[in-house]
Amino acid sequence: MRAGSIEDPHVCATCGAHYRGEEPAPAVCVICADERQYVPVTGQAWLRHSKLRADRRAEFTEAEPGLWEVGLDPSVAIGQRALLVRSDDGNVLWDCVPVLTEAAVERLEALGGVAAIAVSHPHFYTGAALFADAFGATVYLHAADREHVTYASPRIEFWDGERLALPGGVTAIRAGGHFAGGTVLHWPAGAEGRGALFTSDIIRVVPDRRFVTFLYSYPNQIPLPTREVERVGAAVEPFEFERIYGGWHGAVIPNGAKEVVRRSVARYRRALEGRLDGATVPWPT
Repeated sequence: MRAGSIEDPHVCATCGAHYRGEEPAPAVCVICADERQYVPVTGQAWLRHSKLRADRRAEFTEAEPGLWEVGLDPSVAIGQRALLVRSDDGNVLWDCVPVLTEAAVERLEALGGVAAIAVSHPHFYTGAALFADAFGATVYLHAADREHVTYASPRIEFWDGERLALPGGVTAIRAGGHFAGGTVLHWPAGAEGRGALFTSDIIRVVPDRRFVTFLYSYPNQIPLPTREVERVGAAVEPFEFERIYGGWHGAVIPNGAKEVVRRSVARYRRALEGRLDGATVPWPT
């Protein structure tokens, strides 16, 4: 299916969620009405995908061999970007963007297409169904977040449990935290074979690259209980990863990422116990 023939969904201007275009847009986006997001003080606003497709440009950046960042210029909603992992077994698209342009379809086809789409959590579901239709791909979403799907599609497959094997040796890992089905992706070939973890904001890269953080709501600054943060850390502990790619362009911890996650879980625990001591962690060299 070519981008010019796809349906024309309503797109939430705040979060990028898609709703069926042949039906009236809801009064309020259910993703934004959830306390992890927000409806702006100016009120709910909707965009049409056809208009966005006409005035947005797809951006492709090679992050490292075998990995491409897929974004939009100018950005839409929360500025989501996706990651494309290339492999001989089929390409995996991690997370998604709200707009599928004709140029994006052509570039993705040139890179080998998309066999599978895995998404971290509902704030990145956005255009996943449109991308899946364009490439004949399957969208894998964790069943714990089924209720947050706003654009139903027969190409969506819900998975249960803690891990899901995907093409090219890639593994989806249920970490929880930010959402019950919050998922991260492990790419063993990343970082020159030392492993990379794609975390969106289930594990969020912060400006101080010595740490990451974990929240129930980022815009509303609602913390998670310690047990949930420890669950996230325990979920990724069995995997080797040197590098983390967060949910936005430039949100990368290039080296020592596994120790960064361990250190950050421990700091979070100390903070909720009232034991922050201002300890200094050396800057990476």
